[in-house]
Amino acid sequence: TEEYIELFSMLAVKHNVNIIGGSHFVEEDDLLYNVSFLFRRDGTIERQYKIHITPDEKTWWAVQPGDGLNIFDTDCGKIAILICYDIQFPELSRLAVDRGARIIFTPFCTDDRQGYLRVRYCAQARAIENQVYTVIAGAVGNMTHVPRVDTMYARSGIFSPSDFPFPRDGIVGECSANVETVVIGEVDLELLRRNRVDGTVTHLKDRRKDLYEINTPDGKKKNGK
Repeated sequence: TEEYIELFSMLAVKHNVNIIGGSHFVEEDDLLYNVSFLFRRDGTIERQYKIHITPDEKTWWAVQPGDGLNIFDTDCGKIAILICYDIQFPELSRLAVDRGARIIFTPFCTDDRQGYLRVRYCAQARAIENQVYTVIAGAVGNMTHVPRVDTMYARSGIFSPSDFPFPRDGIVGECSANVETVVIGEVDLELLRRNRVDGTVTHLKDRRKDLYEINTPDGKKKNGK
């Protein structure tokens, strides 16, 4: 993990970019967590712990869940990082948006098309429901020496709300499946703001808060803000 952190921090500073790294197992107090890092262009590093743990992670590695959702205020706007399975829980994305996130990043690792589609469809649904951009970036290739992650299937993409100011299919950019490549797309936060005010549909404004809301428990978060 230390070599991984050093490498991506160096790349972020060298190329003057912010990097959301793929998640990595981190051991803390004899417990294992799945953590994604935000490497800022100024050299600072922040982290987001995976909150929802899959059955395989529990069974094979005894991975522990994180307890906090962070919103990162970057020089490109406020963002959230929802690792893989986390994007499949609508409440978490809604909470991130309520706290100011405008782009949700999802690094993921899935071993078959079905798993990838769960991530992909949920990410696009979250973009529509919350009038935000979502970005998914998946691992491709094979690691035959690593149990349970010996094969991977992914197709990375950038998604937007489904409305007139945005791409017709709600897809800003998407790569081919199982190809090691880079997806480039332009996101416009001002379009999001206007779409939330006078879009064809205005999901956030039309929520029935008199009937339902998302409550979070009080108490100290051991690895969240």
